[in-house]
Amino acid sequence: MKGRILLAAVALAGSTFGMGAARAEQICAVDLNGNGDAADPGETASCAAMRGGAWQCPLEQVACSSGAAGQYACPLGVQYQCVQPVAGGVPTCSPNSCIDTSSTPIETEPVVDDPGALNDGQVDANGDCLGNIQIFSGRALRCRPPGLLDTFQNCCADKGKIVKDGMGSSLTSLSTKIMVAKNLFTGIKAAYTAYKAGATASAAANAGAHAIIAGIDPTSIAISIAINFMIETLLQGCDEQDMETGMLKGSGMCHEVGEYCASKVLGICIQKAKSQCCFNTKLGRIIQEQGRPQLKDFNAIGWGPVKHPDCRGFTAEEFQALDFSKMDLSEYYSDVEARAQSAIQIDMKDKIDAYTQTINP
Repeated sequence: MKGRILLAAVALAGSTFGMGAARAEQICAVDLNGNGDAADPGETASCAAMRGGAWQCPLEQVACSSGAAGQYACPLGVQYQCVQPVAGGVPTCSPNSCIDTSSTPIETEPVVDDPGALNDGQVDANGDCLGNIQIFSGRALRCRPPGLLDTFQNCCADKGKIVKDGMGSSLTSLSTKIMVAKNLFTGIKAAYTAYKAGATASAAANAGAHAIIAGIDPTSIAISIAINFMIETLLQGCDEQDMETGMLKGSGMCHEVGEYCASKVLGICIQKAKSQCCFNTKLGRIIQEQGRPQLKDFNAIGWGPVKHPDCRGFTAEEFQALDFSKMDLSEYYSDVEARAQSAIQIDMKDKIDAYTQTINP
């Protein structure tokens, strides 16, 4: 759909995080760039209260002109009303309408709550899985670019590397990174819950930091950067999945699947989201990106639907079928400690072989 699209209103809570009584707020949105939605920066705005109980959209608003008899006329056309701001001054008019969500509700896609591969099978006396194993499994997450419902902040912006990804031994490294990812989720949830309960952003971030590093090696995460990240994103109006995705994405652990409309009103998009498959390690993301095209089972599905990505791991058979000689791991090499590339390649092969033996003795 091209051209002008006049939209709607949004019911916003007293604040982004739900503190205070909910209230309906007059909003207008216009497809200014002709791309068929009103989700881009500058295309949505709060309407202003005018005298006489009227509301006016500030988008493309112009001052009315005064005639010889002192009456005002809208230069955009006689069909548009001239109204005076509450504070007084020259009357203005706008070609764009305001609608209240008390009568026109917003439709929002539910946030995908993907727990990842569940540890739901039998294990032996050593704790090794006896059922189906997924290797380098990920989770479907999303973050939101600037839009109406995230207060026009970029909740997908990279804030720097927070989770550190080292080699280590094959099993120790993997279990450590899984623990870091779990604690990251726990910490962000703790920070978000504290903030919603009335804590300051700083206090909430510190609560989240304590939860993140509990039980893990604190060198696995740049905790000072994580604290600053949580403070900034909380104040920006990003939700907890925005924050988790942002931390993992900034650390190179997410593959972006695509962009979709997260919220719409009157059938027109007013908030977009970017879906991601996020993994416990940067190496896992790289091997997933370069391994899937090698396997027939992934040819048909790719990364799955944009709104509900398929982030499953490799089966033991699929993992053994991967040709690592055809993979470019240079992005990962640059992150590990300075060593000869040949030594890293040998080390990598040993760790992959060791991991394969643990899942297929």
